Amino acid sequence: MKPVKLLILFSLFSIPFVGVQAQVTNSSYVTKFGEKTLQFSIEVPISKAEVWKLFTTDKGLEKWIAPVVKTNIKIGGWIRTNYDKTKTTEDSTAIQLDIINYLENEMLTLKVNLNNNFPIEARSEDKNLQEIIQCVDIGNGKTKIISTMVGWGQGSHWDKTYTFFEKGNEWTYKEILKLFK
Repeated sequence: MKPVKLLILFSLFSIPFVGVQAQVTNSSYVTKFGEKTLQFSIEVPISKAEVWKLFTTDKGLEKWIAPVVKTNIKIGGWIRTNYDKTKTTEDSTAIQLDIINYLENEMLTLKVNLNNNFPIEARSEDKNLQEIIQCVDIGNGKTKIISTMVGWGQGSHWDKTYTFFEKGNEWTYKEILKLFK
């Protein structure tokens, strides 16, 4: 193939990618058993080990999730955050996510504990709401982060809870992407 034709061919394939912005992909679905699955993913230009630090260290989480963070990373441990920088992680306004399990640099499963901002019916029924965070090496020093929330109940109170997390999780993953602009 002549160099000019090769250059034109290369240009045709590369032009659509120029200026493409990183985005949050919503790939939520309902399982064949009728259970809702809330799923978002993003791709970031760092290794799985660096992504792991963003999710499991106080300093990493403070960069994108909340100004006040305390972690106790172990099975049976927790991640506590507070969006109010004048408060602590021991304050009643703090959010605690219990660590169900993890595979270092690959997967973290968190028990989502609903607080007083959610309908009392959802809080009283909440036994299984979890977030599974996966880190997948996609080559060239890039990692795909996949967040999947499972364990939703049924009814209008759960629909409201789902909608809250659908909006909130999209915002949260956009915050991570801002680290790489």
